Amino acid sequence: MTPRRRPAVLLPAALCAALLAAPACQQATPARGFAIRYEEPAPADAADAALLHTRKPAERAVAALNAYLDLPQRVTVVARSCTGEGTGYDPDARRIELCYDDVAEERELLTDEAAVADVVTETVHHEAGHALVDALDLPFPSARAEEDAADRFAALMLIREGPDGERALRTAAEEYRRAAAADPQDDPEHAPPAQRAATHLCLLHGASPTRHPDLSPQAHTCTPDWPTTRATWTEALTPFLR
Repeated sequence: MTPRRRPAVLLPAALCAALLAAPACQQATPARGFAIRYEEPAPADAADAALLHTRKPAERAVAALNAYLDLPQRVTVVARSCTGEGTGYDPDARRIELCYDDVAEERELLTDEAAVADVVTETVHHEAGHALVDALDLPFPSARAEEDAADRFAALMLIREGPDGERALRTAAEEYRRAAAADPQDDPEHAPPAQRAATHLCLLHGASPTRHPDLSPQAHTCTPDWPTTRATWTEALTPFLR
């Protein structure tokens, strides 16, 4: 166990003014924004942890979030072995638990490591959406409504990246499509995977129709549309926008 250090004693303001170079006068910057931390994986999760370390999809998401938002509190993305608990946001600890074993499931659906990394980036953005709902105390009538909003936030963040983010959003939609084919059972808190895929593709076409003309046949039935999604989240995020 690492020994705990005694906290520094802060000197009175008047004394600090006279001793500007005193270490005790140098107050630490308060922790804020999104951060990433890795825990040692269980042996069975070593390859999945290595993929996250190598491809850095969580770092990609965290960098984009911090560039867009100035969150006044710290939210930590903790990559860890979850033993089946599943990736999610813990509001009490203000942390996103990114599970190595979930990465293993993605690798079964998408064998390409770059594609898996894109899906993980989308997942971190989705959970960040929950963290922002918590930070802003946004009201939703149901867990399903909040999940839908988190999906739209993930789409917003990836579309903001441009072509690389759009590719990741298409990959996430493909993962949802394959998940629906592999296991048709629905999760009552989330939209069915096929519907989540369709929503991502609808928003993608609405944001960039010229780069994704193949999606136009389904665009006229899209709900919600891209302008509404962008405006709704941008308005909600106003207190945190840089």
